[in-house]
Amino acid sequence: MFDGLSERLGQTVRNLRGVGRLTEENIKDTLREVRMALLEADVALPVVKEFTDHVREKALGEDVLKSLTPGQALIKIVNDELVALMGAANDSLDLSVTPPAVILLAGLQGSGKTTSAGKLARWLQENQKKSVMLVSTDIYRPAAIDQLETVAGQVEAEFCPSASDEDPVKIAQRALEQAKVKHKDVLIVDTAGRLHIDETMMDEVRRLHEAVQPVETLFVVDSMTGQDAANTARAFHDALPLTGVILTKTDGDARGGAALSIRQITGKPIKFLGTGEKTTALEPFHPDRIASRILGMGDVVSLVEEAQGQIDVDEAEKMAAKLKKGKGFDLEDFLAQFQQMKKMGGLSSLMDKLPGMPNVPQGAMDAAAGEQQMKRMEAIIRSMTPAERRKPDLIKGSRKRRIAGGSGTQIQDVNRLLKQFTQMQKMMKKMKGGGMAKMMRGLKGGNLPPGLM
Repeated sequence: MFDGLSERLGQTVRNLRGVGRLTEENIKDTLREVRMALLEADVALPVVKEFTDHVREKALGEDVLKSLTPGQALIKIVNDELVALMGAANDSLDLSVTPPAVILLAGLQGSGKTTSAGKLARWLQENQKKSVMLVSTDIYRPAAIDQLETVAGQVEAEFCPSASDEDPVKIAQRALEQAKVKHKDVLIVDTAGRLHIDETMMDEVRRLHEAVQPVETLFVVDSMTGQDAANTARAFHDALPLTGVILTKTDGDARGGAALSIRQITGKPIKFLGTGEKTTALEPFHPDRIASRILGMGDVVSLVEEAQGQIDVDEAEKMAAKLKKGKGFDLEDFLAQFQQMKKMGGLSSLMDKLPGMPNVPQGAMDAAAGEQQMKRMEAIIRSMTPAERRKPDLIKGSRKRRIAGGSGTQIQDVNRLLKQFTQMQKMMKKMKGGGMAKMMRGLKGGNLPPGLM
């Protein structure tokens, strides 16, 4: 998300870094670029106007004009205003009620409510240690109930059965009773998709809300709809007391206009971003980290948090101990590194959070090509025998041909992998003194790894 906006604003920011003195003229030019970047990102016009007015007012202040580094001061203003625009801080779920806390999901057809229900259940179980029950009140869409049951199974959450000939309100009430009997911490109610102009369906969701009294009413909206997402959220809020928004399909939205418009238009915070199809692809929305990503400064904090949650620290410690004893880094270890990266969302997710990545030329660091290359390398290693993985020196002419044939690749690909592995092996040898163990312990404790401080 934000690819286009990040590129435009990133260039504007780079132009400012060397400015020795700010004048009304270059502030005006900068704000023109910022305004165009925001409009191209499909940010709502009233939001753009208010944003640029705030930046101009602060930029013309005495502190900035007399600053020793006025360009940097203006960049900070843009960053701070982006954060303020999106809500200052992460608004977490309010679950401080007598269990079960009810979370009601509402939204348009096809916005991703059912998959978001599953992702949210998984997030609550893994990050908040809550026991969760899911129920579908969507009696209109064929197989909607079956879909949620499948998703519930994937995330290992309790599922309350329902049928298409039942009344949605009675389904929700029965699920609430079951959640109480089974001592569940949270009940997530998935509702049918509806248009905000469909008064009958809007009346149904109001009745559902009244029946279960949710502590959180989250509007699930597709980020690809741009500023229309914000306008739709406002229409829903007029009918339903929303407490927040889940913005879905952000991995496919290069503009990001919805994320920058929703808070200002609805007054309601974005609480989560859906970042992919997997049940793990849900992350809390942190305005300060998103602003940092937009301005090309990366998001190392989120990267470390992901590493803490996804990296198998025990495995990393074992590898560190192995290296410390002088045992070599082999292709089994190399394969394990790929798997750890996949757990963290792959190369594209990693690149999105690393500082300076928006400034790297597209051809030099193409995430899609990188992901494809990683899959190819994994296939090559899996085509090797255990002995070959442990002792790569065994891999000569005939073995290379067999491995290439087994992995559906060329001998050149096998040679390339072995060369990259040799480079990695040299780097790992430098960590014999315990550098890797220190790095992993740092991640476990929430500290940044060496080089990212």
